[in-house]
Amino acid sequence: MQISRDELIAVLSQFNPWWRGESIADLPDWRRAAFRELHSWMTEPPAPRAVLLAGARQIGKTTLMLQSIDALLKAGVPPANILYVTFDHPLLKLAGIDAVLAAWREREPKAAGLDYLFLDEAQFIRDWGTWVKHQVDFQKGRRIAFTGSAMPLVEAAQESGVGRWHTIRLTTLSFYEYLQIKRVELPPLPTLRSLRELFDWTPPDFLRAGEIAAPYAGHFHEYLVRGGFPQTAQVESITQAQRLLREDIIDKVLKRDMTALFGVRRVLDLEHTFLYLCLHDGGLLDMTDLCANLEVKRATAQSFIELLEAVHLIYRLPPYGYGKEVLRARFKVYLADAAIAPAVMLKGKAILEDPAALGVATETAVFKHLFARYYAQSVRFSYWRGKKDREVDLVAETESGLIPFEVKYRAQHTGPRELKGLIELCEQKKLARGYVVTKTLADFGPLGGLGESAPGVEIMRIPAALLCYWMGATEVGK
Repeated sequence: MQISRDELIAVLSQFNPWWRGESIADLPDWRRAAFRELHSWMTEPPAPRAVLLAGARQIGKTTLMLQSIDALLKAGVPPANILYVTFDHPLLKLAGIDAVLAAWREREPKAAGLDYLFLDEAQFIRDWGTWVKHQVDFQKGRRIAFTGSAMPLVEAAQESGVGRWHTIRLTTLSFYEYLQIKRVELPPLPTLRSLRELFDWTPPDFLRAGEIAAPYAGHFHEYLVRGGFPQTAQVESITQAQRLLREDIIDKVLKRDMTALFGVRRVLDLEHTFLYLCLHDGGLLDMTDLCANLEVKRATAQSFIELLEAVHLIYRLPPYGYGKEVLRARFKVYLADAAIAPAVMLKGKAILEDPAALGVATETAVFKHLFARYYAQSVRFSYWRGKKDREVDLVAETESGLIPFEVKYRAQHTGPRELKGLIELCEQKKLARGYVVTKTLADFGPLGGLGESAPGVEIMRIPAALLCYWMGATEVGK
């Protein structure tokens, strides 16, 4: 469809105020941890590649790009050489990328230096993979950043994309980032570059950190309810925040994006599948039960789950191991954010009064923080099951070995009796260290009482609020 050049220029001018010498309106001064990585790829890229910001809707991808544009302008890049465009806009989507670039150059003749293209919701560009490949291969004077809310943006046309773009996978806000965006002033915690450093702490170190961390616990619970979406995190009313989150997920992702991107017609069945996963967050996926409850065929349910993962609403964890046993085993499913389930169910703060629900929300938050911290290192996450159905919630498979995490978010003190699965895994795989994520600040420090039952094994108890804070802060400091 032909869109007039004047119409295109008018739309592009609205999205690019720097062409008129104006600043970017309402740009927050806080920056996500991923800003440093994005901006370094735009200014001093370690390889000639484009940059893909991948992640769910409403987690700050557009803001990151605008902050990078602002930094480029302040560094002296000519405004005419910077283009921001969102292909979520109907006219720009219809016009196509080539017409948009032609309108840009008619409105703003090229100045000396590199061009910088920031393309939002690039999954709506026709044959986007081929286009990006061509740009990276033949347009050496351009640096490109693009976003996508769907995993197929990464997976499609993989042969064309090999070595053509670097992916920055964004999760929702970490607890650390949440405190920053809310401008919460709390006493500073000790700096921790790695959880391994805790094994060198002395008893007074744990006592001192626990005392400092006392005001963090309440904010952590509110974070679990509000979630890590920047827009809803800043809404005063929790009820309103959850309503906005529900609308963004149900109305925009399930009903609009799934239809536009994947041609989903049975939207109600897809919504019911997602609601089922919300009710079983952090649990093993029972496909037989899901299909029976929702009255859908297994192939249909499997397709829906893959789509929900594609739009970054869920994560699937396989059991630890390799081979046919793993292929036949059940996956563990986590929602992308602990606040999604209570928001979709409009439960308000009810999960804070339900120990089981609070434990599930905490486990979901812990996984997200560990995933965000280790994603760039290509760490594989799984769960582990041993004898007598003993289980370890999370296992990170790193280059240096396995790192197991067990979540015991409850008021009672955590002892060896409650950690038989973790101890069994450490003994079986000859692991020197394991971690238990606890609730109270008194449940902090090395676990005693192992005796001769687990020789050479050290287990560290870490309150969830501290673990999530340190994982987010370490991510910023990378």
